[in-house]
Amino acid sequence: MVYAAALVRVTAPGTHNGRVRLLLIADTHIPGRARDLPAQVWDEVAGADVVIHAGDWTAPEFFDELDGRAARLVACWGNNDGPALRARLPERADVTLAGVRFTVVHETGAAAGREARMSRRYPDSQVLVFGHSHIPWDTTTRTGLRLLNPGSPTDRRRQPFCTYLTACAADGAVSDVVLHRLTK
Repeated sequence: MVYAAALVRVTAPGTHNGRVRLLLIADTHIPGRARDLPAQVWDEVAGADVVIHAGDWTAPEFFDELDGRAARLVACWGNNDGPALRARLPERADVTLAGVRFTVVHETGAAAGREARMSRRYPDSQVLVFGHSHIPWDTTTRTGLRLLNPGSPTDRRRQPFCTYLTACAADGAVSDVVLHRLTK
C-alpha cells in the first residue's frame, strides 16, 4: 500500500452529501485485552470513510487487519506498542479531512491543565484525537481546539463501559460526535 507521511492511504474517501464519516478508536490492546474488536466496531469500520486510531494496538497483526478493512486509516503508535509497530506508525499523525485539521497522538499527560497544554502544543490543529487513559473525553479549549478521546472498545478499565466515537467532518467542521457504549 502507498501511504502519505501520516499513514493516510492515498485514495479519496467516499463522501455522503459532502460529509466524511469518521470512526475514532484507541487503546484496543489486541490480543492482550481482547481477542478481536467487537462485531459492532467492525461494522463501524465497514461504514466509515476514515478510521482514526490513537495508539496502543499492541499487535502488528491487528494493525494489518484494520488497515486492510478500513477504507482509509489515520493512526499513531502508543506507549504499549513495540518496535515493529513504531517502525510503521508515527508518534503523531496530522491530516486534513473535509477541511478539518486533525492531529492524532496517544498521550496528552494529566487531565489537569490538558486543554491549555494541548492548545499551546497544537496551535494549528482543529481537532486533537488522543487515547492512553481509556477515559472518553470531549471538550473544546478556549482557542477552539476540540479534544476527543474515544475511550477503549476492548478495555473499559475504570469506566462502566467500553466505548468508541463516531463523527462527521464537512466544510471545515466536525459534527455529530457520538460516544457509543458497548455492552458485553
